[in-house]
Amino acid sequence: MKLKITFLLITVLFVNCDSEKKVQVETEPIEVSDEVINKVQKIETVPVLNLEEANRLAELPLHCMDTEYPNKLNQTIGSDKDLQSPLILHPAFYGCFDWHSAVHGHWSLVSLLKNFPDLTKAEEIKEKLALSISKENIAVEVAYFNGKHNGSYERTYGWAWVLKLAEELHTWDDPFAKALEENLKPLTDLMVNKYIEFLPRLNYPIRVGEHTNTAFGLSFAYDYATLVGELELQKIIEKRVIDFYRNDEGCPISWEPSGFDFLSPCLEEAAIMKRVLSKPEFTAWLKAFLPQIYSLDFNLETGKVSDRSDGKLVHLDGVNFSRAWSMNKIAEDIPELNHLKNVANKHINYSLPSIVGDNYEGGHWLGSFAIYALNSLRND
Repeated sequence: MKLKITFLLITVLFVNCDSEKKVQVETEPIEVSDEVINKVQKIETVPVLNLEEANRLAELPLHCMDTEYPNKLNQTIGSDKDLQSPLILHPAFYGCFDWHSAVHGHWSLVSLLKNFPDLTKAEEIKEKLALSISKENIAVEVAYFNGKHNGSYERTYGWAWVLKLAEELHTWDDPFAKALEENLKPLTDLMVNKYIEFLPRLNYPIRVGEHTNTAFGLSFAYDYATLVGELELQKIIEKRVIDFYRNDEGCPISWEPSGFDFLSPCLEEAAIMKRVLSKPEFTAWLKAFLPQIYSLDFNLETGKVSDRSDGKLVHLDGVNFSRAWSMNKIAEDIPELNHLKNVANKHINYSLPSIVGDNYEGGHWLGSFAIYALNSLRND
């Protein structure tokens, strides 16, 4: 009866989360050790992003960031004048098959160089980043978004990765990074404004396992907003997250993944709710949304890739990485969810050995997902 009463109290607090009155609810965490987890799950090797792995993963964006073709422009053609090459249209982010992959390829190199300054190709990476993220190139990118037919271009996946790139530069205490951050700023500011303008008009969240997933984009945008103090963006995301998700229950995670998901709709939603709710509010919400996640025997079968030369089917390597970073976020500071970290490790370990540059279909983007998943372990 005591547990049931505690749950109801927390739920009441959550429903009234917009109220100015704050009530503290004391809960006693239950630490779940590896020994306990091992009774119901196989303990996975903890993957590590070390210098050797960083050098391997750096090769992927280095290979594709100035590879112009093949290219998927996702372009709306307004006239013959719009029929330009990727390099002319997007001088900063023209490689890696599509615009958003080029953006997060740049993020990958910034992240790796920041954490591993002794990378074998550190100087080459700096030269390429400086060439791409110049004031002149970013001005052309901004002009493209301001074109008549491009208002919704890369909404919101590409927008989110621009803000993640800006966040990575902002947290790198180095003059080189500060110069790049300043060069990127017009595009960063544009993405912030696009989110602020778009979110009030979005009546329903998009709950898919690919680019347009609303929760994923909001997570990255929220990380940036809270880091740099973009209060208007932060507040509107908090409001829309509550509007979209607070009444959700019983997410059908057993239906996941779809045939070529690279995001988990259930786990991405839980990860953004973890960001915006207090711990008691989140705990109550999660117990209604994914009650099975609290069981020590909770497990998810990894997404199985049948053909890594198929650009869609290889998405399932991506779902393994994104599930991992979402589970690590959900379990953060919640000891009774420690078993999720082991499930996350299983997902990384399945796909990480296959992230090589042999096939462009996965090589042009999956390295970024691998790095972000491995970074989620560093934040433990």
